[in-house]
Amino acid sequence: MIALGSDHGGLALKKAVMAHLDKRGLAYKDFGTYTADSCDYPDFGRAAAQAVASGECDRGIVICTTGIGISIVANKVPGIRAALCGDCFSAEMTRLHNDANVLALGAAVVGEGLAMKIVDTFLDTPFSHEERHARRVGKIEG
Repeated sequence: MIALGSDHGGLALKKAVMAHLDKRGLAYKDFGTYTADSCDYPDFGRAAAQAVASGECDRGIVICTTGIGISIVANKVPGIRAALCGDCFSAEMTRLHNDANVLALGAAVVGEGLAMKIVDTFLDTPFSHEERHARRVGKIEG
C-alpha cells in the first residue's frame, strides 16, 4: 500500500499518480488534500509519512508545488527517509543507497510524463542491502 499526500499545488499531479498506480494495479491510500482550495502542505505530508512510519503503508509519495516543503515535513516524522527527486537517477540511487521510503515530487518542477517514470523507478528499485549502505541507513536512524 502506498500513502499519498499533497497540497493544492500538487493535487493535479497526485491525481495523475493515482491513475498511474491504478493502471499498475497498485493499492494506495490518499491522505488528502481533495480539493484545489488553498491548504497547508504539512497536514497532508505528515499524514502520509505517519502512515509509512507506522507500517500502515509500505511507501509514500508526497507532492507540493516544489516538493521542498512537503519533503521537509515528511522527514520530521521518525523513521521516514523522504527524498525529493526530479530525475530517475536520483530516484534509483535513493532506493538503492538510502532505502528511502517516501518520494517527494514538485508538481511545478517535473512534468507528468517524467513524474510517472520517477514514480516507477522509485517503486521498482529495491534497497541494495550492501553493508556500507545498510550501515549508513542505520546511522541516519540514529
